[in-house]
Amino acid sequence: MSTVVSFDASKRKNRSDALNELTALVQDDLHAVNEVILQRMQSPVALIPQLAGHLIAAGGKRLRPVLTLAAARLCGYDGARHRKLAACVEFIHTATLLHDDVVDDSNLRRGEPAANTLFGNKPTVLVGDFLFSRAFQLMTEDGSLDVLRILSNASAIIAEGEVLQITTTNDIRTSEQAYLEVIRAKTAELFAAACRIGAVVANRPSPEEEALRTFGLNLGLAFQMIDDVLDYSAEQARLGKSIGDDFREGKITLPVILAYNRGGEAERFFWRRTLEDLEQQDGDLEKAIDLLTKSQALKDAADRAKHYGAIARDALGLFPEHPIKSALLSVVDFTLEREY
Repeated sequence: MSTVVSFDASKRKNRSDALNELTALVQDDLHAVNEVILQRMQSPVALIPQLAGHLIAAGGKRLRPVLTLAAARLCGYDGARHRKLAACVEFIHTATLLHDDVVDDSNLRRGEPAANTLFGNKPTVLVGDFLFSRAFQLMTEDGSLDVLRILSNASAIIAEGEVLQITTTNDIRTSEQAYLEVIRAKTAELFAAACRIGAVVANRPSPEEEALRTFGLNLGLAFQMIDDVLDYSAEQARLGKSIGDDFREGKITLPVILAYNRGGEAERFFWRRTLEDLEQQDGDLEKAIDLLTKSQALKDAADRAKHYGAIARDALGLFPEHPIKSALLSVVDFTLEREY
């Protein structure tokens, strides 16, 4: 099976550099954000910084806080409020990852043992709660009711998305609309809030705030759709990346929905057995990838992501040319064409 999107080696390198380029433009701010994160995850209860530090030290692209920093700078903000708020966004994201791993009974996170595997489910859930609390402390310290409203609403929607995903897991009859509702809530709303608060701290007019919200929302939708495609990517496997987690957990993602709807009775029986009943055998993941490829489900899911990527790009048309704007546009391309 080929990569999700075909492009030459030089273009691949340029696209993969896009996030590094954006990060470099806000590097000083990001250093300050990391200092806030390290400071605020401390606690006299030793297990809390140990467990939180395990996940934070595991890496990750820090994409969401970088979006907050970049959005603020794009809007001409030259203060420091956005730094604590970017840390707040990262705490919300990290808390949801901890809760996700418990709900999904995951063993790995970013290729390393998941926190719940090392520390147990109960401490992992409670440290996730601690990080949510730290996030709300940072919100209230900022003092803006608009910021508090935006980020608290996003947190509530994320929780709703978690519950909604539970209702769709192992249900092969899940509709595309239900899938979109899940990824909008679980992923895209935090992207949207992360970008939107950049305009709020800069005191920009509502059209700019809405433009950044639209950019973040659609970037988040595209990001999650590509994530769901990559979980079945043979190219990912060739690169030594973990694949098949969604399959093993019985998650119903867009590629599966498309393949199920296009398949005959034998193919549908396969999906019901493996994803609804979780009766999985050796070779089933490879067969799933084969069915997804032959039905064009992976390609078409990636094309749907391109649609949302185009909306994200258009949303930035309101802003004048700026190095950060160019980098944000490149991040859309990176999102759509990434291999990892």
